[in-house]
Amino acid sequence: FNNDYRSFTLFISGLAPQDFYSFEVKDAKGRSVSLERYRGKASLVVNVASHSEHTEKNYRSLQELHRELGTSHFNVLAFPCGQFGDTEMGASRDIEAYAKNTYGVTFTIFNKIKIMGSEAEPAFKFITDSVKKVPKWNFWKFLVNPEGQVVRFWKAEEPAESVRKEAITMVRQIILKKRTEL
Repeated sequence: FNNDYRSFTLFISGLAPQDFYSFEVKDAKGRSVSLERYRGKASLVVNVASHSEHTEKNYRSLQELHRELGTSHFNVLAFPCGQFGDTEMGASRDIEAYAKNTYGVTFTIFNKIKIMGSEAEPAFKFITDSVKKVPKWNFWKFLVNPEGQVVRFWKAEEPAESVRKEAITMVRQIILKKRTEL
């Protein structure tokens, strides 16, 4: 359970997390963050890396999407991962600083994690188990709906425009739903 006491206690009590937003993860500074804060929004969860052939293109398109859709209904949630060659070697704080300083990212960058194997971050394992696919490289993107279910994924080489269209559609649905509830 990766020293995640909350996940362990939920598991022991038979209340294993049922959706992505029921997990807790660490931020780039090592502090616990409940993903519950993103419930009710669309989230694009991405395994990122600072030194991949896809880094510049992806960080720029992710930041553009994050800026375009804002954080009221949408968030990019970046999880650095060093399991694919030497594409992510630094400490989490350094990774966050590099992404902000080099690419101007303003979206959330969490603690560096593992996404494969027995040490996989539980929240990310939920994502990969949901789609029954484990990323083969960096910058796989997973669209999570407001209820915390994974509804779509894209490989690194797939066009950003496809991700953008799906995210915009989901944000529009969230806005329309909120308007009808008023």
